[in-house]
Amino acid sequence: MKVKYDPESDILIFIMKDIPPSNAISEAGGIIISYDETGEPISIEFLNASQRKLINPQETALVIGKQ
Repeated sequence: MKVKYDPESDILIFIMKDIPPSNAISEAGGIIISYDETGEPISIEFLNASQRKLINPQETALVIGKQ
């Protein structure tokens, strides 16, 4: 899995499969889930990530897992 953050658009994205999506659904709260052609999720995007305190753009490290 890849984790990317775009500070210009303030989007945090978790990429499970690095393939083009065939469908995407926007969920409440600024979450977009993209799916492959078989309906399996391939990525999850969180809009306004720093405003929602999901990430601090001032930090250089992103910790995944238990703290």
